Amino acid sequence: MVAAVPTIGVLALQGDVREHRRALESCGASTEAVRRPEELERVDALVIPGGESTTMWRLARSFELLEPLRKRIEQGMPAYGSCAGMIMLADRIADGAKGQETIGGIDMLVRRNAFGRQVDSFESDVHVAGLDTPFHAVFIRAPWVESVGGAAEVLGRAESGDAAGRIVAVRQGHLLATSFHPELTGDARIHRLFLDMVKGT
Repeated sequence: MVAAVPTIGVLALQGDVREHRRALESCGASTEAVRRPEELERVDALVIPGGESTTMWRLARSFELLEPLRKRIEQGMPAYGSCAGMIMLADRIADGAKGQETIGGIDMLVRRNAFGRQVDSFESDVHVAGLDTPFHAVFIRAPWVESVGGAAEVLGRAESGDAAGRIVAVRQGHLLATSFHPELTGDARIHRLFLDMVKGT
C-alpha cells in the first residue's frame, strides 16, 4: 500500500535530478535522491532522468544498482523514465553501445539519439493520452520508440517535422516513459500523471 504522500526516488547518477525533484514536490510528493541499493529500498516509486544512457548504465553497474533496480521493477515498483530514462526502461535498444544493458520492463525497441545530436534539439507540442491539452515537449538528443509489443500502450507521437508519427510516450502497467524532458518545461502534468499511477498501485 502506497502512503498518502508517496516518496518518489530520483535516480541520482546523472541528469536533471534537481528539476525532477522540484516538479514532483510541486505535485505534493516527497522525494529522495537514489544512488545506493539501500536508498532504493526506501522509495515507493522511481524517476529515471535524462542524461547519457551508456554512462547511466555503467554508473548503475558501478554502484551495484542495476540488479536491485531490475528486481524492484519486476516486483511492481512504478517507474518513469525521461529521455535516457526511456532507454533504461526499454527491453531492447537499437544502436546501443557495445554490451549496453538496460533495466528493462517495457516491451519496446528504442533507438538512441534518434532525433539527432545536441544541435538538433527542438520543442514541439505533443498530444499525450490522459492530458486535456497538448504538452509542450522539449527534445534533447532524444530517443524514439521504433516499435512496441502488445503489452505496451502508445500515449503520444511526434507531430511535426521529419519524425512526425514517431512514438515518444509509452506506458506499460506501472511503467511510464517519454522521449522528452517534462522537468524542463514548468508544466508538471506528466509528473502528476505518474503520481496518479503510483497512487493507483
